[in-house]
Amino acid sequence: MAFQLIDIENWERREFYEHFIKEVVCSFSVTVNLDITRLKEERLYPAMIWLLTKTVNEMPEFRMSLTKEGLGVYDSMHPMYTVFNKENKNFSGIWSYFSDDYSTFLRSYEADVSEYAHSTRYTPKAGTPENAFNISMVPWLEFTSLNLNVYDEGRFLLPIFTMGKYFERDGKRLLPLAIQIHHAVCDGYHVGLFVEKLQGKIEEFGT
Repeated sequence: MAFQLIDIENWERREFYEHFIKEVVCSFSVTVNLDITRLKEERLYPAMIWLLTKTVNEMPEFRMSLTKEGLGVYDSMHPMYTVFNKENKNFSGIWSYFSDDYSTFLRSYEADVSEYAHSTRYTPKAGTPENAFNISMVPWLEFTSLNLNVYDEGRFLLPIFTMGKYFERDGKRLLPLAIQIHHAVCDGYHVGLFVEKLQGKIEEFGT
């Protein structure tokens, strides 16, 4: 993992960053319906975790963070995600190392889920990397909008992704995806580009 500090004084986004981190502290959510028809024969949750992480790793706007050292961008990210405990109807937040090779990632994911899916703790797996971002899924709920509120003085810059229950429409399988980002580092343009890249990767998955 490498963390590259940003030279804010000479950063082309400085004015926008300082406005949305100091004057009008602002995060926003966008919910889109992804066409996941291509994934019908795949295990949806690990496939989407991998696809989301792969897309995040292509866009620096989704890898920015404020640390003790200052504002910077991670060179790569790993996914943190939730697993549901069917016995006590609660969930745990765990993480897996990302790999560009889906088969390698899937093995890591399966090992982690097997070990921690029955945990009654919120964070049973130690050693969460600093360069990790949040993914969760609400497979019981088909939603059109979802908003999270992070109470941390408005300095949490990493994205948060929440998937809902997929549904069928006009011969396609669609998945609601809520994207929560901080306006200091990411605009509507970047979200639109992210969704475009993600949808393209879904279409190419397994080819």
